[in-house]
Parts: sequence; C-alpha cells; structure tokens
Amino acid sequence: MRYQSVEVNDSLLYFADYPGEKGTIIAVHGLTGNHMQLHYYAELLKGQYRFISVDLKGRGNSAPASENTSIESHTLDVLALIDQLNIEQPILLGYSMGAFIMANVASKRSDIKGVILLDGAATCTDHQRQIVEPSLGRISKHYETPEAYIQEIKEIYGRLGVEWTDHLASVGCYEIVEKDGHWENKSDEERIRQDFQSFYEYRPEEVFKDVMCPILLIHSTKQIGAMPPLFLVESYIDTLKNAKNIWKYTSDSNHYTLVFEERKDVNLVIQRFLENL
Repeated sequence: MRYQSVEVNDSLLYFADYPGEKGTIIAVHGLTGNHMQLHYYAELLKGQYRFISVDLKGRGNSAPASENTSIESHTLDVLALIDQLNIEQPILLGYSMGAFIMANVASKRSDIKGVILLDGAATCTDHQRQIVEPSLGRISKHYETPEAYIQEIKEIYGRLGVEWTDHLASVGCYEIVEKDGHWENKSDEERIRQDFQSFYEYRPEEVFKDVMCPILLIHSTKQIGAMPPLFLVESYIDTLKNAKNIWKYTSDSNHYTLVFEERKDVNLVIQRFLENL
C-alpha cells in the first residue's frame, strides 16, 4: 500500500492505494471520517482488487473543504479522481455520506461497474439529525494532549455500541493535529455541518433513476447504543423504488459497527456481489 495525493478541482485529494489485479474499487468514508474508516474492507479486498480509499476534502490529509462544500462538491472530486487516474470501469464503495456521494457519481457516469452502499444514500429527516448532531461538537474543541482527544472519542464510541480497539485509537490519532499549543480535529465543524445539511437536499428518486449498474445496499438495523438505527426501513423507500438493479442486505450491525468491526456476514455478501459483476 502507498499513499498518494493528486490535484482535483484545484486542490489536493489524499488517498491510500492498495494494489490488486481484478479491477479498481474506489472507497469513500462517512461525514466525519477519513480513509482509515474503511480499514476492514480494504483488508478484505486488497490483493484481489486495487482498493483506493480516499480522504474527502476537509478530512485527514486532503486539502481543506471548499466554502461551498456538499455532497455535490465531493461528487465532483471523485469524478475528477477517476479521470485523473485513468480508471476504467471502477467499482464504487461508500459508507454513510460516502454512499450518498458514490450513488451520485454512479448517476453521472455510464462506465461504473457496480456500487456498494454501506448504510447511506437514503431519504433524511429529523431522525438522522437528532442522532448525528450531538457528536459534532468535538470537532471544534481544543485538547491539551492527543490522549485527551482519544479518551473523549473512546467514550463517544462506547455510547455508540462500538468496542474499543487499537485500530480505533489509530483512527483517532490520524484525525487530529497540533496547532498553537493544543490539539484539535483536522476538520472544520462549520463545513462538516454544511456537508451534513446537504443530506437534506439529496433526492434518491432523482439520483437512482440514472444509476444503470448493479447496486448492493447494506442496511444496518441494530440500535446505536441506546439510540435507534440511523436509517430506518422507510428511509430507503425511494432508494429501492427508483433503483433499477439493487440488492438489499439487512445486517444486524449498527451504523458504526458496520465499519469499526470486522463484519463477516457483510464481507460474504460483498464478495458474492463482486463475483457476480
């Protein structure tokens, strides 16, 4: 695996690039994540497939998000990345916000081989807002040490029903930076919130009518700690109604254990989907 940066739409996009022979999978993380969020899927598929795991702008080591950041602006970055790297017939994988983005990308290109949506690309209501917004405040906070930040996210993930691991600790270390004598998240809270607001402008019925390739949708239905699932069955009505070739798998993961644990059931479903492309 190697790390690379390429200029797309006038600023740098950073990604981890794992080699493989069967084709290329481009993977995009969730709202506050980075490429490390898709670690378990990279480990599953690397070697078989070239696996490109992206830091969206405003996250990780990519350039800051633009003033007009949204699902649409990130879509344009992924489209430009495909062209820049001369990738033929890519397979797209997106988690949470990444699923919204990757469905969008697939709706704008005729050469996409398949799309894997990890619990996203749904209709959003106040239900999602009540679950997501309380955790966004940490992005603007200052911490005296990296350990203080890690301790806070350890407590947050514990409340979300996620077992703490060394991998989660490494994700936490990657998403912070030292600045003016303190530590803080690399992201800008206002622009993260702007990205989140664009969920509410997303119309699955408009996007999926133009997606021609096969789609695998993973729906995580377990409670998130004491909270309900992020996306309910009704959240996917328009997605399923308007997609032409979609296979839905219902997982007993929750929205966060879907990526922060190794999900053997989901792995098997993904491998079967890829074999049938």
